[in-house]
Amino acid sequence: MNKNLRWKVVVIVATLLLFVFGIFGFPWEWSGKTLLSAMTGRIHLGLDLKGGTHLILQVQVNDAVNADSDRAIERLKDDLRSRKIAYNDIVKPDPTNNPDKIQIKGVPPEASGDLRSLISDRLPEYDASSGPENSWMLSMKPQQLRDIKDRAVAQAIETIRNRIDKLGVSEPVIQEHGLGQYQILVQLPGVDDPARVKEIVQSTAMLEIRQAMDRQQSYPDEQAALAAHNGVLPDNSVLMHGRSIGASGAASDAVWVISRVSAVAGHDLREARVNRNSQTGSPEVSFILTSEGGRRFSRFTSEHVGDSLAVVLDKKVMEVATIKSEIGDQGVIEGRFTDQQAKDLALVLNSGALPASIKYLEERTVGPSLGADSIRSGVRAAVVGMLAVLIFMLVYYHGAGINADVALILNLIILLGFLGFSGATLTLPGIAGVILTVGMGVDSNVLIFERIREELRNGKTPPSAVDQGFAHAWITIVDPGR
Repeated sequence: MNKNLRWKVVVIVATLLLFVFGIFGFPWEWSGKTLLSAMTGRIHLGLDLKGGTHLILQVQVNDAVNADSDRAIERLKDDLRSRKIAYNDIVKPDPTNNPDKIQIKGVPPEASGDLRSLISDRLPEYDASSGPENSWMLSMKPQQLRDIKDRAVAQAIETIRNRIDKLGVSEPVIQEHGLGQYQILVQLPGVDDPARVKEIVQSTAMLEIRQAMDRQQSYPDEQAALAAHNGVLPDNSVLMHGRSIGASGAASDAVWVISRVSAVAGHDLREARVNRNSQTGSPEVSFILTSEGGRRFSRFTSEHVGDSLAVVLDKKVMEVATIKSEIGDQGVIEGRFTDQQAKDLALVLNSGALPASIKYLEERTVGPSLGADSIRSGVRAAVVGMLAVLIFMLVYYHGAGINADVALILNLIILLGFLGFSGATLTLPGIAGVILTVGMGVDSNVLIFERIREELRNGKTPPSAVDQGFAHAWITIVDPGR
């Protein structure tokens, strides 16, 4: 019996030391300030205690649908040409509100069967129906539309998480916000530059390389660009704002005519890093494409030697240059960046492009003084409540109350130790949970002690009453319906 008791004491002491280490680690000093610092270093504080930024974002999922339908249009044009099916035009009647609908105009009636077969083979995610004046309407199937929107939200969450993690924000909360459609909740405890974080989170960082249709010719505004083409843009081209570097080196806003479809895009990017320009010493961002992206870029540049390409970032033309020879899988973005801007651009490129733009619905900053007040009030409530429970157990159960008090203290140490080992985040509701745990521990002890008293009144010996008390009370403690 003494040997078993000795081993139980050893296990209890070892468990106690293990979880004390989980709370404090190995502090160099044992002063109160050092122990508090060590504990807060292992048990992280949440946004409501530490302060920080609270954001609710909405993913503009129609952007992702538009991108998917744009690719479908280009694929459809290639297939129609290869199968020699005549048509006048392919458009999206309402790309803002219904980006999932594509209209094909001017298809001869005798080609209807071939068109329907093509859509069934090459665009199975669309339903096709004939319309007036030899037109056809393609509508994305509801399940496909839902999948694209849900996937856009999931990809946005993952991309934002990657960017925040690389900023070094500890214990951020990034998850889908259940109170609204296609919304994301972002909580960043302890951020010291919320404006920078907000800018990085929102940036789509969509890198695209497209063909500049008018070589290096830019226009002061959209009207001038249209006038230069007699009011009609070349096929498969769009107007896009960007910047133009004048003879003096000053940058000004300009309009470019560029291809609608990119040669390579953000998903073809393998790596981006910050370098220094060998001539000017200014920061620049170099990038390396994937093998597939490199092959496409090489084929594109070899077919357009002498033409111009535009480097597009976030739907804005950053640079336009002449293709002098075939280019492989590497390139450079020069933008007169500051060191921080170049570093942030490389960060968002490496962490992936958001599949759709982001709209801010709510932004709140929680001050750390509120967190300090919450901590003081919560800790004070926990200490006062626990002392009251300990005193009550001693007064009501006398010697047996000592066992209950020791069990409660060990319970609290084990709980905090688990928080330290797991790196969990402690919030104000978490402090309330700690207090509730103390109350539940007392509840269990009361059930056990009252059962022991009942066994003693029934004439059992003290050892037998203790055994029966624990055995019968255990069933009541674990019963969820009591």
